[in-house]
Amino acid sequence: MRSDVIHTLLVANRGEIACRIFRTCRDLGITTVAVYSDADADALHVREADLAVRLPGAAPADTYLRGDLVAAAARAAGADAVHPGYGFLSENAAFAAAVQDAGLVWVGPPVKAIELMASKTRAKELMAGAGVPLLAPVDPATAGPDDLPLLLKAAAGGGGRGMRIVRELDALPGELLAAAAEAASAFGDGEVFAEPYVERGRHVEVQVMADAHDTVWALGTRDCSLQRRHQKVIEEAPAPGLDEALRDRLHEAAVAAARAVGYRGAGTVEFLVSAEGRPYFLEMNTRLQVEHPVTEAVFGLDLVALQLRVAEGEPLPSPEPPQPSGHAVEARLYAEDPARDWQPQTGALLTLEVPEGPGLRLDTGYTGGDTIGVHYDPMIAKVIAHAPTRTEAVRLLARALERARVHGPVTNRDLLVRSLRHPDFAAARLDTGFYDRHLAGLTAPGAGDPATAALAATLAEAVRGPKAVRGPEAVRGPEAVRGAEAVRPTRPGGPAPARFGAWRNVPSQPQRKRYRSEPDGTEHEVAYRTPRTGTPEPYETPGTRVLTVTPDRVTLEVDGVTRHFAITAHADRVHVDAADASYTFTVLPRFTDPATHTAPGSLLAPMPGTVVRLAEGLAAGVTVEAGQPLIWLEAMKMEHRILAPASGTLTALHAAPGHQVEVGALLAVVQEDPAATPVPVPVPEETA
Repeated sequence: MRSDVIHTLLVANRGEIACRIFRTCRDLGITTVAVYSDADADALHVREADLAVRLPGAAPADTYLRGDLVAAAARAAGADAVHPGYGFLSENAAFAAAVQDAGLVWVGPPVKAIELMASKTRAKELMAGAGVPLLAPVDPATAGPDDLPLLLKAAAGGGGRGMRIVRELDALPGELLAAAAEAASAFGDGEVFAEPYVERGRHVEVQVMADAHDTVWALGTRDCSLQRRHQKVIEEAPAPGLDEALRDRLHEAAVAAARAVGYRGAGTVEFLVSAEGRPYFLEMNTRLQVEHPVTEAVFGLDLVALQLRVAEGEPLPSPEPPQPSGHAVEARLYAEDPARDWQPQTGALLTLEVPEGPGLRLDTGYTGGDTIGVHYDPMIAKVIAHAPTRTEAVRLLARALERARVHGPVTNRDLLVRSLRHPDFAAARLDTGFYDRHLAGLTAPGAGDPATAALAATLAEAVRGPKAVRGPEAVRGPEAVRGAEAVRPTRPGGPAPARFGAWRNVPSQPQRKRYRSEPDGTEHEVAYRTPRTGTPEPYETPGTRVLTVTPDRVTLEVDGVTRHFAITAHADRVHVDAADASYTFTVLPRFTDPATHTAPGSLLAPMPGTVVRLAEGLAAGVTVEAGQPLIWLEAMKMEHRILAPASGTLTALHAAPGHQVEVGALLAVVQEDPAATPVPVPVPEETA
């Protein structure tokens, strides 16, 4: 038996990618080992693994980024191989070397290849020698007006950290310092370089797969241009709108890049394609990419299985890759609020149900009932659609997302649906500025009907609980209420109507419920009554007729059209899923509690997180200027600025670096003084 055959694999990662690798391992008969932080003790990847090893702590720096602990976990569990997934230690040459030094199989590229591609500056020098097209570097010390705009990038990392666009020379020194500081914090290396910024460029990449027998596959192109904060949101394969000559050039350049570093395994060569169709090398990711499923769908491959095969020393199945078929699109479902500067969201994920069907795939690290915490990336899942044509794949994906039931934190689901149906996306007019131009329209109130959804929620609540009416003749189940066929809710001698204070809750009289739409805050008031028939019905809502009502499903006829609503109640939240939209409502009390009001000028934490720093000199009594950054919070791998709501005096400061805060925590109070001439606190360079 060969010594490098993999029997037990540890995945040095978490969440979605760990679950995805485990899926292939089960198909291949490989025992799986998970590692987990204290925050992930009950995570899906831990539940799905055959074995699991705890990494004490919660923060990534104390757990998933501790290569020594991960290697020790592999030895303790009896693993004979380690797969790094993506992120964390996946492109850490020292960790790859440590795994191999421990006598374990490394499911990744050679250490030397990781080292050569780890620094973007060194990688560009190497690619120049291999004939790969490049953007000419710019020396920031000698940059002039003709060099603008410039893009500053961290040499040792990605994900948008340490990246800045500079359009004015006066801003260059400060942006260099800020980019270097962020790069040092994120990657432990503050090296930053500059290159021309290509306006309206497309992010196009080529998947490569190489073995130790001199075979290198170029597995087509992917377009990843739709990005927020330089992080991808929607990806597709093949990249649309490229002529054959450009595709061939990209494939050849990707193969040349892989051969230049003696690559093995799965990797991605990323390019920027200008509006004129000129490609420029960006970087090579020496790992599996988040967006790899679209390539798998188009080529009919399992890239993780091929990674394991190559790691065992086997050749790729053939000298040439299989022929591609159809088109695939992937959307990343994030727990975040795009309308509020992409703020990540946390909390219980109560429901996650995505339609199943031909051409659809769901990759996720969560199930309903799990909790989305503050320590890690806010991606909930990836939804992938594959169809014969791009139009069909996009339509299939948009409809699957629209029909999904996602209850809990605010997500970007509506943004994804609208993006896929946007005319520019449909016409493949793609570039990295898509959301800069269209975000306001994509997050504006939709064309749905929240008022009718609120009515459905109210009717369902009216029959929910132990006093719900049971209609023996109802056709949709024992809990359905259907017109005069239902039993009347009260009878002489039965329970008296409930009394609250000085008024009576008489079912036959109009009742009112108040809701607040989330996350936009719009309020809705619904009037209904429950007549002797027992069927709750809308009050003062012409054109609407109740067909059936149960505690979890309502069917209404609205202006002659039958509409179905699925209702799910969780504490004071009600989720309503219709055929064309989903709604979340918070049930409001009939009477407002004055204690819930917040003093004017209060700065509240928009999410749970850690206070990482304050503006220099910030203290009670100083004057501040409207819009000035005062406090920086770190949550879910991002930094977020808390801005002064008005010009005036800081009368209270409750935040301090290192403090852990919950959502809604009072951080500071600014007393507005419009007549004052503020002496502003110095504004540090932005790092978020």
